[in-house]
Amino acid sequence: MRNNVLSYLLLPLFASLSFSLSAAPASATAVPEPVPVVAQMQAQEAPRLDLNKADALTLQKELNGIGKAKAEAIVAYREANGPFASVDELLEIKGIGNALLERNRDKVMVE
Repeated sequence: MRNNVLSYLLLPLFASLSFSLSAAPASATAVPEPVPVVAQMQAQEAPRLDLNKADALTLQKELNGIGKAKAEAIVAYREANGPFASVDELLEIKGIGNALLERNRDKVMVE
């Protein structure tokens, strides 16, 4: 009976010791430092859309809040007044206000 009690007490002790030794890393290797997600996002930044070269369909697809009518108005303004001098010139177009311009400022440029 004494042997049975000892085996019941010692068996789990030796089993847990065996598991902890096998779970430990074999050697301490240097883990590479993770790259922050922000750095990855900046590296894969989408190219900006040139207001002086984009057609109405491209403007409509790429810009937030710009539908068919506003995209055609941008192209018509460009054809009537010449190329855009700055992105802020979009405010001259009817239906485009500060909020819409700020929402798309990082997506457009003027060369």
